[in-house]
Amino acid sequence: MRNLPTGLQAHLDSGTTTLCWCWRLQTAAETIGFTDHDDNVVFGGVTFEAATGFTGSEMESSAGLAVDNLDVAGALRSDRLSAEKLHAGGYDNGDVEIWLVNWQDVAQRLLMRKGTLGEVSHGGVGFTAEIRGVAQTLDQPRGRVFGKSCDAVLGDGRCGVALAPVAGTVAGAEDARRFTSSSLAAFAAGWFTHGEIAFTSGANAGRKMEIKSHLKSGSLVTLELWQPMAGAISAGDAFTASPGCDKKFETCKAKFNNTASFRGFPHMPGNDFVASYPNRGGGNDGTAIS
Repeated sequence: MRNLPTGLQAHLDSGTTTLCWCWRLQTAAETIGFTDHDDNVVFGGVTFEAATGFTGSEMESSAGLAVDNLDVAGALRSDRLSAEKLHAGGYDNGDVEIWLVNWQDVAQRLLMRKGTLGEVSHGGVGFTAEIRGVAQTLDQPRGRVFGKSCDAVLGDGRCGVALAPVAGTVAGAEDARRFTSSSLAAFAAGWFTHGEIAFTSGANAGRKMEIKSHLKSGSLVTLELWQPMAGAISAGDAFTASPGCDKKFETCKAKFNNTASFRGFPHMPGNDFVASYPNRGGGNDGTAIS
């Protein structure tokens, strides 16, 4: 139950209201605001920009720990909302506040919802952003999960592998996801699969992306990324590429010689093994698993 400010309660009781919705988005780099009113609204040191075509879906709240969601749809017409940055994930997980405001007297306002910016989908002229409730954080895994694959990040303190990114340049690009290079010809095919590329020049300078596949044909290699880059990839763009790991024990041993720091449980029995009956002379005879 919310307690309404005295002025706002009186305004609602009047029967004629001048209300609007305001959305405040805060990232590590900036704070921006939008409103569905036809003029800018200013309070709390933030200018909430009137965004034509910017609308919010119905808000749903429930008791308990279920995650409450709200979708916000709009057109990319704001000078402060960069379509390129939105595409690159620059607003992902930003803190969001949703306010109900009397635009004639902004002191009469009520914070209706707080959350984080979730999945963002966009087309040629518009976008839809999912706003997740604060209960979303309770839905995230915490601590270690027992599994056969390694749960460390390649190169971090738990892994211990000393990564050595390889510098290269783009020879040619098929699109924003696929390009070729002759700089990585010394490495076997697949060496950079599941790795990371960081562009150091060109339209994507300063951006990173995971590598989906690494193919080799003679002295030319083809890298495919998991997601398209925000900017165009062009011949001559410089980058650094880090090797990848598929988190398997065999890969840790053969590729990195790092089995002592493997952070998975490769010998953990599977469901079929646990549910099967003892079989003398078979795979489930009670002896140690080698």
